[in-house]
Order: sequence, then structure tokens, then C-alpha cells
Amino acid sequence: MRLRAPAPARQPNGRGGAERGVAQPHLSGACSAAAAMDVGAADFARCLPCLQDRVGRAAFLGLDMEFTGLHSAFPQNNQPSLFDSPAERYQKVRQSVQRFTITQLGLAIFSEENSNKYVVHSYNFFLFPSTLGVTDAELTLSTSSIQFLSHYGFDYNKFLKDGIPYMNELQENILSQRLLEGNWKVCSALNLNVVKKAIDEVTCWIAAAKEGDTVILQDLSDSQMLDVQLVLRQALPNVWTQPLGDNEVMVKKVSLQHRRLLESSSHDSCQKELILTSARGFTNLFQIIVRAKKPLVGHNMLMDLCHLHDKFYNPLPESYEEFKKNIHHLFPVLIDTKTVTKSIWKNYQFPRVSNLLEVYEVLCSSDLNPVDPACPVIAFASDSARYAEKAAPHEAAYDAFLCGSVLLKSAHLLLCELTDDAATANPSFSQYLTMLAEYFNKVNFIRGGVSSINFSGEDASCRYPPPLVVCVRGWPRLDERQIYQELQPLCRFDIRRLSENQFILLSNRFKHVIRVLHDYKDHPKLQISVYRHWRHSPHVNCLLKVSGIVALWSLLAFVLGGAPSCSP
Repeated sequence: MRLRAPAPARQPNGRGGAERGVAQPHLSGACSAAAAMDVGAADFARCLPCLQDRVGRAAFLGLDMEFTGLHSAFPQNNQPSLFDSPAERYQKVRQSVQRFTITQLGLAIFSEENSNKYVVHSYNFFLFPSTLGVTDAELTLSTSSIQFLSHYGFDYNKFLKDGIPYMNELQENILSQRLLEGNWKVCSALNLNVVKKAIDEVTCWIAAAKEGDTVILQDLSDSQMLDVQLVLRQALPNVWTQPLGDNEVMVKKVSLQHRRLLESSSHDSCQKELILTSARGFTNLFQIIVRAKKPLVGHNMLMDLCHLHDKFYNPLPESYEEFKKNIHHLFPVLIDTKTVTKSIWKNYQFPRVSNLLEVYEVLCSSDLNPVDPACPVIAFASDSARYAEKAAPHEAAYDAFLCGSVLLKSAHLLLCELTDDAATANPSFSQYLTMLAEYFNKVNFIRGGVSSINFSGEDASCRYPPPLVVCVRGWPRLDERQIYQELQPLCRFDIRRLSENQFILLSNRFKHVIRVLHDYKDHPKLQISVYRHWRHSPHVNCLLKVSGIVALWSLLAFVLGGAPSCSP
């Protein structure tokens, strides 16, 4: 930061910034093609009006996210398991969401044109937690997730240097209270050094300055501009500050009466509402999406929904049922393409697929979708043309596009299966929604005790193979990891200790259960059989033992006590 005297006749332009300064929500204008696909803090405020208009006119929205990590290693046993109930899984996901953050959020806005044509605007939003007057956030990085994103070309510089800030309602309330109390806190260590230097320089300058004199602080980042202004105003009652262009702040010596007059001005760049708008950052767009109530489409979207709730709405509640209620209030229509495709896969001879891109390619294949004039046409808008030229898997905006495209093509398949008239009818999106109604708000549950989480009702149970029990003989100190390694060449099971020498095995594949029962039928150390609660449960066994002991003592008491003798 440098100090200089003001140039003559220089007029402040009141420039703010995305967070790092004060956003100007009244700015308008469409996003340029270069900025539209990859949006950072420098472009976000300018693009927001355009985004709001497109969300309002959308038929539905596709969503995808990339994270700094998925499953926390702390506490132990936090990995998803077939033993998990929905409430237990939610607690595991909740712990992970509290540790990790969103690096990139992809939003694909699908607008329905005439003749069953959909135009897609896809955006990558790089996000970074707000450092504006709130408690300093802690970020956890998972090495596997970082390597994964690096492999697919993720731009960490944009994430760290130009990430759009965000905050939830709890953080906003804390910030709002600090603004009301005039108790501004600088959270960034980098900004703190700059603010201290600014206070020292302005304090030395103001001692000799006259009322009306000005000085300009230079080389400030957007966030430093706001921190410097608020701290100087708080520390020195006889100064006024105003942002200029080129990362500068003008400091002016004023009377106390003039200061009060300036504070009431509608042009003050440090007004509470402007500061809150700036600090909310991406949360402003989240609130636009919530108010629009458009169908929200994702793929395996439980983790996405948890992060949406935690980062932009409120910290995740402890109660699983409260979480479901909140999400349904925010997004009345959720469609998980994993739930949809799992269902329709049973009715078609589809090849085995392992990811969203492969699902999309199968649905686009000529064998499954021959040339059909009624089939939905999906076209990229000019500002998203990059994806028309080259696929970009695991880039959030591209995966969001895949989610919406898979939804449309799956819905068309379902409609064609129902009626032969679909080939000539040019079906509308409302007709597609009717075909998808049974999947509304049912989010896929990966490897757990139910097939899906129903955000508008009871969770759907699923039919899994029966659990197995392993009885260990002559193999001391055997643990779950060793049993997993023993069975891994044959199949995959989730394992939980039942007693000192017994373990329960769960699989989601019947053929794995049959294979293990057959191959370990005569194993000398591992006796594997179908689990029977009355036979293998430690609680039932304990109850039977206690009952047996009580019955035995009663019998002994009866025998030893004998019947009363009769005298002759």
C-alpha cells in the first residue's frame, strides 16, 4: 500500500467489487462470452442481473459441485456403509460437509425454446469462503480429491485468488450485528497488516492536515479497500473515506457535523446493505434460485444438497428429519438422475456404465435413440460453446449440463414407452415432468439401508441379500480388515464385528452372497452362514443364557427343597 496526494479534479467512481469491496447490485449488462463460463469474484456482481433473468426464464436447472474432499477420515469409520440407516449416513455426511468446502459449483440453465428445443447456459462458479468480517474459515483438503481435480485440470489459482465469497444466514446475522455495533473485525492476516499501516500513515497525516484536505491510499485489493475504510471510520471520527478507481481509497479530513451528514447519504459505499450484499457473494444467486422454485436436477446429489444447506442457508442441523424438511422447503422439486436411470435401466438392455458421462453417451447412442424428430434437441448457448467442441468431465458446469441432458433423454424414453404418439407430438417439458413425477424428491442413497432418500415423504426401503455371519475358529485376533482382505478376491462386503469371534457381512449383490456361501462351505477356520437373529444375536444369546440360568436355579431349588413329607 502506498500513500499519495490526490490528483486535481479526480472524481471517485464509487467502485466496489465482488466481495473484496462492496458489490454494486444495480449494475446490469450481459456477461461476456469469456466470463460467462468461468465466473470468479471479479465478474460475479456484473453477471448477477443476467443470471437472475436467465434463472427466471429457465425450464429447470442442472447442478453439480466439486469439493476439497468427500468423506472425512475423522472420526474413524466415517466411510459410507451398507449398515447405515439414512439418519446414520446423514450424520457421516454432515461431519464431512463441516470440514470440506466447495471449490467449484456448476449451474446449467435449461431454457425451453419452441419445437422441443432446449438452449443451455452453463457456468462454472469458483467459490471461496468469505473473509469479510466473519470468523476466519478453516479449510480441509483431501489429498485424493486434490489429485483427482488436478488430473482433470482444475484451476486452483482461480479458486484461491478469485473465488466468489459466500456466507450462510447465521454468518450474515453475526456480520450484520457487528456493523450495527460499529465493531468491525479484520479477519484476514494479510489485510490486518495493511490496515495497521494505513492507520499509522493516516494518523501521521491528519495531525497536520486541515479540514477538507485529502490523501489517497493506493495499491489496495478490493477486500482491503473495505477493511481500511471501515477501520479508519471507526478509529478516527474526523475522517471520511471514499473508494476510487484503480484500487485506491480517498481519505478526507471533515468536521463531525459533516461526517454525520455524509453517513446518512445514499451514495455511501460502506452502507450496511451494500456491505452485506458484497459479503453474501454467491449466496445472492442461491437466494435467486430458491425464490425461482425451478426443478433442480443433479446426479447422486445428497452431498450437493448438504453443502447447499450448510454453506448458503444455515449450518446443517443435527436432526435428519429437520434437514429433509429444510431442503424440501428450499427446493420443492428435486430430480436425481441416478434414481431415474437406475429405474429405467431395468427395462432396457443398456451396457454397464460407471459414471455420468457414460450414461449420457449411452442415451445419445443411435441404437437407443434413433433419429426421432420429437426427441429433445439440446443446444449450447454461444457463451457456453466450449462444451459443444470438447467434453470436459468433472468440470462442474459440464457435469451440470450432463445432468440436465440425461434427464431430458430419460424422460423422452419413458414417454415413448407410454405412447407411440410421442414421435410426432413434439412433447413439452411439462409432459416430461409428468413422466418423471414418481422420481420427484427421491435422491439416490449410495450403499445404504434404503434405495433413496425421499425429501417429501418416507424413505424408500430396498431389497438387499440376507446378511451373513462369520464364525471364526482357530484364528485369534482376527479383525474386520483381515476378513475384508480374505474375501476381497471373491467379492466386496461391508463388515461389522458382532462378538469376539463373530462378524456380520452385508452385500448389495445376491451373486456375491451365493458365491461366498458356496466357496466357504467347508473352510476350516471361517464358518459362513446366513444370519439368523434368534440364533446369532448377542442380545438374544445373552437373554437365553440368563433365562437358562434362572430356570436351572428354579429347578435345583425345587429338587433340593423336595416335597413336604407326611408322618404315618
